[in-house]
Amino acid sequence: MTRIALVLMATALLAGCAGFEHKPDPHYAASYPEPGPVVPAVPSGSIYQAAYQPGATLYLFEDVKPRRVGDVLTVVLEEETSASKAAKTGTDKKNSTDISNPTLLGSPVEFNTPGFLPLASHSGNGLGTSLEAERSFSGSGNASQSNRLSGSVTVTVAQVLANGNLVIRGEKWLKLNQGEEYVQISGIVRPADIRPNNTVLSTQVADARIAYTGKGAINDANVMGWLARFFSSALFPF
Repeated sequence: MTRIALVLMATALLAGCAGFEHKPDPHYAASYPEPGPVVPAVPSGSIYQAAYQPGATLYLFEDVKPRRVGDVLTVVLEEETSASKAAKTGTDKKNSTDISNPTLLGSPVEFNTPGFLPLASHSGNGLGTSLEAERSFSGSGNASQSNRLSGSVTVTVAQVLANGNLVIRGEKWLKLNQGEEYVQISGIVRPADIRPNNTVLSTQVADARIAYTGKGAINDANVMGWLARFFSSALFPF
């Protein structure tokens, strides 16, 4: 029985380690150019190349920029967001109603009340009534958030749109001593925004999706436990 228990524990540990393995996301997978047709060897001169090879176009009067599926582009991450919000609410309401005892035939109305009623006196009572209510509410809230992300990620062109814009996607994996980090990005880039050094700012990427995640000892230390999350959630009634 002891051996069986040890085998089961080892299997559970291996399964747990396998569960932490990073699985590539197809949405950020690299794109590769399609193989071109095989061109037979043709004698060519010193200037004119009769045997044209796809992808070997020489651009004499413009920068070499990505323009085909599979070309490489570097995205410079310069993301910075800051938001703050403050709210304050206060309400106050007071009601007062006073009904005097009516007079019937020149005399105030008086009657005796049953003894089980919570009245100070059970004889000589009238119909006069007085009501008063007061309530107030005060609430305030304040929230602020600031984020900053810098670095660079080299991606590939996944699609060339009809207007010439490039659909890019890619990710970077960093394996450190105490864990792993992943930076993923996808979006649409305008060729005119690509700089001469074949880079583009992340702020110029349309429909940008940028994800920065990680796992390992450092990441686990910043995650709240499930019991603490329960006490902090809306399910906890107190």
